[in-house]
Amino acid sequence: MTHFNEKFIYVFLAALALLSWWLAQYSGLIIPDKIATKGNNPDYFSKDYTQWEMDKTGKLKSKLVAEEMTHYADYWATHTQKPVMEFYNEKTPPWIIEAATGILSEDGKQLQLNGKVTVNRAKAEGVKQLTINTSNVLVSPETSYAETKAWAELISPPNITTGTGMKVTFKEPIHLELLSKVKGKYETK
Repeated sequence: MTHFNEKFIYVFLAALALLSWWLAQYSGLIIPDKIATKGNNPDYFSKDYTQWEMDKTGKLKSKLVAEEMTHYADYWATHTQKPVMEFYNEKTPPWIIEAATGILSEDGKQLQLNGKVTVNRAKAEGVKQLTINTSNVLVSPETSYAETKAWAELISPPNITTGTGMKVTFKEPIHLELLSKVKGKYETK
């Protein structure tokens, strides 16, 4: 290749790069630095937050309580501190789910509980006490459903069952499933 051809190729490539940059700027593909970044200032918050959901007959279906709730205008969710989600049934005591923090989706259809999560159902006539210890649970308040991919421990004294991954439906018919690596310790009478 001649020296002239090499210079022409370099000038052509530089012009092509400059044209590409200009087109990207002109078309809006590159966002200029002048646009203000989204802040993390809350637009509203609440201490001792409570949210109720009723069923079609007007009976309490679920309740979400949190020590603190913070909503950000430029964010898709609401943050909660020490959330407690309760699901109510006619035939059993309520299921009570507690976590350190939670994030409630903008439409209220998903509640991501983070860190250690404890699920409790008290003992009642014909119903055994049940405690579930796990972490990082995704709850659907609308369908009374929860799931996790994390390790879970089910304690219904004197029995203990553990496994990885769990799906739970809190409304009738109640369904609880451990997904893998299931082990149990059961006492017989």
